[in-house]
Amino acid sequence: MKISVLTPDRTIFNGNVTKVSLPGTDGSFQLLDNHAPLVSSLTAGRVTVVTGTGEYSFYSEDTNGMTKESTPNRSLTFTIDRGFVEVLNNEVNLLVQGARNMR
Repeated sequence: MKISVLTPDRTIFNGNVTKVSLPGTDGSFQLLDNHAPLVSSLTAGRVTVVTGTGEYSFYSEDTNGMTKESTPNRSLTFTIDRGFVEVLNNEVNLLVQGARNMR
């Protein structure tokens, strides 16, 4: 599935993933390929994505810009402030107030 993680001032992650773990306001949950349509609010917490095949890009605080890679099954974790997630047709849009500590 394809995911975009956006803050008001930058893109944090964009690319194909096989799994996303999110901090929902009613508890943590996970999204996998072909997830049913969903809109949910998110609380501050950790988001973990596991990359799929193909190229993906993520914001790096080290370079203060986007970094492109293509390593499959890489687990990337970052913290977010509150926000929302939308899932539709195997596309995930994560809109958050802020994000940091991409590892």
